Amino acid sequence: MSTPMERLRSKITKEVLWLYILRLLKERPMYAYELKQKIKDAFGFEPATVSSYVVLYKLEKDGYVTAEWQESENGKPSRKYYRLTPEGETLLEEGVKFLEETLAKLKGE
Repeated sequence: MSTPMERLRSKITKEVLWLYILRLLKERPMYAYELKQKIKDAFGFEPATVSSYVVLYKLEKDGYVTAEWQESENGKPSRKYYRLTPEGETLLEEGVKFLEETLAKLKGE
C-alpha cells in the first residue's frame, strides 16, 4: 500500500509527464530517449520508456509538438526529433499557471 506522499509524487510526475516534456522542448528539439534522460536529470524522476513514447505520440497527434526525422552522423540510426509548437507553448504556460494557482491556494495566499 502506498503512502499519500508516494501517490502525490506519482500524480505530479508520471501522470502529468506532458508538462515536463513540453518544458524541456521549450529549450530545444530533442529525441525521445534524450527527453527521458533529461527528465531524470532536471526533475529527479525517470519515466518509463513506453510512457514517454505514448505521451510524445499524443502530443504530436494533438498538435502540441511536431516531429522530424534527422539523419545521424557516424553511421548511427536516424532519430525522430520533437519540437514544441506555438500551441504546445501555450499549453505549457496554462499548465504551469494552473499549478502555480493551485499551490498559492494550498499555501493560503
